[in-house]
Amino acid sequence: MIKAVIRPEKTEEVVEALAQEGFLALTRVDVVGRGKQGGLSVGEVVYDELPKSLLLLVVQEEEVERVCNTIIESARTGRFGDGKIFVSPVEEVYTIRTGRAEL
Repeated sequence: MIKAVIRPEKTEEVVEALAQEGFLALTRVDVVGRGKQGGLSVGEVVYDELPKSLLLLVVQEEEVERVCNTIIESARTGRFGDGKIFVSPVEEVYTIRTGRAEL
């Protein structure tokens, strides 16, 4: 499973880039969070939780690097807050409609 936390303004660009690479199935969630910088300070105002988008994709192991590279290339601005990608194994998958296990 690939979990990508990205800038919300880059979401459509990333989703389109993934679709062009053939990765159509994903889940998008609007989230808030902060990174190592602890948020954003503008004068005396501190925004300790910033809006982000969380993309969730489950792909075959051999596709992980290509998906991550696509996300990096399309989400990068070069500024703090571009996001993170987390990769973890998926042990089991069930289709709710059929109740069958997959993988």
